[in-house]
Amino acid sequence: MAGCAALPGGGPAPLDTFELSAPSVEVRSHSRRQILIAEPSALKALDGQNIVIKTGNRAIQYLKGAQWADRLPLIVQARLAETFQRSGSFAGVGKPGEGLAIDYQVITEVRSFEIRADRGEQAQVELFVRLLNDRNGEVRASRTFTASAPVSGGGNQAYVAALDNAFGQAAQDIVRWTDSSI
Repeated sequence: MAGCAALPGGGPAPLDTFELSAPSVEVRSHSRRQILIAEPSALKALDGQNIVIKTGNRAIQYLKGAQWADRLPLIVQARLAETFQRSGSFAGVGKPGEGLAIDYQVITEVRSFEIRADRGEQAQVELFVRLLNDRNGEVRASRTFTASAPVSGGGNQAYVAALDNAFGQAAQDIVRWTDSSI
Protein backbone atom coordinates (compact mmCIF):
# COMPACT_ATOMS: atom_id res chain seq x y z
CA MET A 1 0.00 0.00 0.00
CA ALA A 2 2.82 2.46 0.74
CA GLY A 3 3.80 2.40 -2.95
CA CYS A 4 0.38 3.74 -3.95
CA ALA A 5 1.44 7.29 -3.07
CA ALA A 6 3.82 7.25 -6.04
CA LEU A 7 1.01 6.47 -8.48
CA PRO A 8 -0.76 9.29 -10.34
CA GLY A 9 -3.53 10.68 -8.16
CA GLY A 10 -2.19 8.68 -5.20
CA GLY A 11 -0.97 11.59 -3.09
CA PRO A 12 -0.63 15.33 -2.81
CA ALA A 13 1.25 17.25 -5.44
CA PRO A 14 4.86 17.96 -4.49
CA LEU A 15 5.48 21.42 -3.00
CA ASP A 16 7.67 23.99 -4.70
CA THR A 17 10.69 24.23 -2.40
CA PHE A 18 12.68 27.44 -2.08
CA GLU A 19 15.92 28.80 -0.60
CA LEU A 20 17.29 32.26 0.11
CA SER A 21 20.48 33.60 -1.41
CA ALA A 22 23.40 35.24 0.36
CA PRO A 23 24.20 38.66 -1.07
CA SER A 24 27.68 40.04 -1.51
CA VAL A 25 28.53 43.12 0.50
CA GLU A 26 31.39 45.59 0.43
CA VAL A 27 32.87 46.74 3.75
CA ARG A 28 35.70 49.15 4.44
CA SER A 29 37.59 47.47 7.27
CA HIS A 30 39.03 44.07 7.97
CA SER A 31 38.95 42.90 11.57
CA ARG A 32 40.83 40.12 13.33
CA ARG A 33 37.66 39.40 15.30
CA GLN A 34 35.78 36.14 15.01
CA ILE A 35 32.00 36.04 15.16
CA LEU A 36 29.40 33.38 15.71
CA ILE A 37 26.03 33.50 13.97
CA ALA A 38 23.58 32.00 16.49
CA GLU A 39 20.39 30.27 15.35
CA PRO A 40 17.71 32.99 15.14
CA SER A 41 14.63 32.84 17.30
CA ALA A 42 11.15 33.28 15.84
CA LEU A 43 7.51 32.82 16.75
CA LYS A 44 6.03 29.48 15.74
CA ALA A 45 4.36 30.88 12.60
CA LEU A 46 7.82 31.79 11.26
CA ASP A 47 9.74 28.87 12.80
CA GLY A 48 8.97 26.27 10.17
CA GLN A 49 8.99 25.63 6.45
CA ASN A 50 5.77 27.50 5.66
CA ILE A 51 5.99 30.76 3.69
CA VAL A 52 3.84 33.37 5.43
CA ILE A 53 1.30 35.59 3.68
CA LYS A 54 -0.07 38.31 5.97
CA THR A 55 -3.60 39.16 4.88
CA GLY A 56 -4.37 41.71 7.60
CA ASN A 57 -3.14 43.12 10.89
CA ARG A 58 -3.75 39.89 12.78
CA ALA A 59 -4.37 37.34 10.04
CA ILE A 60 -1.88 35.09 8.28
CA GLN A 61 -2.05 32.32 5.72
CA TYR A 62 0.63 30.15 4.19
CA LEU A 63 1.65 30.24 0.53
CA LYS A 64 -0.17 27.37 -1.14
CA GLY A 65 1.98 24.75 -2.85
CA ALA A 66 5.27 26.16 -1.53
CA GLN A 67 7.69 25.69 1.33
CA TRP A 68 11.17 26.68 2.48
CA ALA A 69 13.92 24.08 2.02
CA ASP A 70 14.42 23.97 5.81
CA ARG A 71 13.09 25.79 8.88
CA LEU A 72 13.24 29.52 8.12
CA PRO A 73 15.51 30.39 11.11
CA LEU A 74 18.10 27.84 9.92
CA ILE A 75 18.05 29.27 6.39
CA VAL A 76 18.40 32.83 7.75
CA GLN A 77 21.31 31.70 9.94
CA ALA A 78 23.11 29.95 7.07
CA ARG A 79 22.66 32.84 4.62
CA LEU A 80 23.67 35.46 7.21
CA ALA A 81 26.83 33.45 7.96
CA GLU A 82 27.58 33.23 4.23
CA THR A 83 27.01 36.97 3.79
CA PHE A 84 29.42 37.73 6.66
CA GLN A 85 31.96 35.33 5.14
CA ARG A 86 31.66 36.92 1.69
CA SER A 87 32.35 40.36 3.17
CA GLY A 88 35.88 39.29 4.10
CA SER A 89 35.67 41.70 7.03
CA PHE A 90 36.15 39.19 9.86
CA ALA A 91 38.93 36.73 10.62
CA GLY A 92 36.41 34.00 11.29
CA VAL A 93 32.68 33.49 10.88
CA GLY A 94 30.92 30.38 12.06
CA LYS A 95 27.90 28.72 13.58
CA PRO A 96 27.64 26.91 16.92
CA GLY A 97 29.68 23.72 17.04
CA GLU A 98 32.31 24.82 14.52
CA GLY A 99 35.03 25.30 17.15
CA LEU A 100 35.81 29.00 16.71
CA ALA A 101 37.25 30.99 19.61
CA ILE A 102 34.70 33.74 19.10
CA ASP A 103 34.77 37.37 20.13
CA TYR A 104 31.14 38.29 19.38
CA GLN A 105 27.85 36.53 18.83
CA VAL A 106 25.33 37.87 16.32
CA ILE A 107 21.97 37.04 17.90
CA THR A 108 18.96 37.49 15.64
CA GLU A 109 15.21 37.42 16.17
CA VAL A 110 13.04 36.99 13.07
CA ARG A 111 10.13 39.35 13.74
CA SER A 112 8.56 39.30 10.29
CA PHE A 113 9.34 37.46 7.08
CA GLU A 114 6.22 37.62 4.98
CA ILE A 115 4.33 38.79 1.96
CA ARG A 116 2.00 41.63 2.92
CA ALA A 117 -1.08 41.01 0.77
CA ASP A 118 -2.80 43.94 2.52
CA ARG A 119 -0.15 46.37 1.24
CA GLY A 120 -0.14 45.74 -2.48
CA GLU A 121 1.88 42.51 -2.32
CA GLN A 122 5.11 43.64 -0.70
CA ALA A 123 7.70 41.36 0.87
CA GLN A 124 8.45 42.52 4.42
CA VAL A 125 11.45 41.38 6.49
CA GLU A 126 12.18 42.57 10.02
CA LEU A 127 15.15 41.22 11.95
CA PHE A 128 16.19 42.37 15.43
CA VAL A 129 19.94 41.89 15.98
CA ARG A 130 22.08 42.05 19.12
CA LEU A 131 25.88 41.94 19.14
CA LEU A 132 26.95 40.09 22.27
CA ASN A 133 30.55 40.28 23.53
CA ASP A 134 31.31 36.61 24.11
CA ARG A 135 34.13 37.41 26.54
CA ASN A 136 32.02 39.27 29.14
CA GLY A 137 28.39 38.66 28.12
CA GLU A 138 27.61 42.33 27.50
CA VAL A 139 25.47 43.50 24.61
CA ARG A 140 27.67 45.81 22.51
CA ALA A 141 24.83 47.08 20.30
CA SER A 142 21.32 46.19 19.14
CA ARG A 143 19.18 47.34 16.26
CA THR A 144 16.10 46.46 14.22
CA PHE A 145 16.59 45.99 10.49
CA THR A 146 13.63 46.24 8.14
CA ALA A 147 13.50 45.85 4.40
CA SER A 148 10.75 45.49 1.84
CA ALA A 149 10.55 44.64 -1.82
CA PRO A 150 7.64 44.62 -4.26
CA VAL A 151 6.34 41.38 -5.72
CA SER A 152 6.94 41.49 -9.48
CA GLY A 153 4.90 39.02 -11.47
CA GLY A 154 2.76 36.17 -10.27
CA GLY A 155 3.13 32.75 -8.76
CA ASN A 156 5.17 31.30 -5.95
CA GLN A 157 8.49 32.14 -7.61
CA ALA A 158 7.63 35.86 -7.65
CA TYR A 159 6.68 35.87 -3.96
CA VAL A 160 9.89 34.12 -2.94
CA ALA A 161 12.02 36.38 -5.18
CA ALA A 162 10.57 39.42 -3.37
CA LEU A 163 11.31 37.85 0.02
CA ASP A 164 14.85 37.04 -1.15
CA ASN A 165 15.37 40.66 -2.26
CA ALA A 166 14.12 42.04 1.07
CA PHE A 167 16.26 39.58 3.04
CA GLY A 168 19.31 40.50 0.92
CA GLN A 169 18.89 44.19 1.75
CA ALA A 170 18.57 43.42 5.47
CA ALA A 171 21.56 41.03 5.45
CA GLN A 172 23.80 43.62 3.77
CA ASP A 173 22.75 46.25 6.31
CA ILE A 174 23.43 43.85 9.20
CA VAL A 175 26.96 43.08 7.97
CA ARG A 176 27.83 46.77 7.45
CA TRP A 177 26.41 47.72 10.86
CA THR A 178 28.24 44.88 12.62
CA ASP A 179 31.49 45.84 10.91
CA SER A 180 31.15 49.42 12.15
CA SER A 181 29.95 48.45 15.66
CA ILE A 182 32.66 46.04 16.84
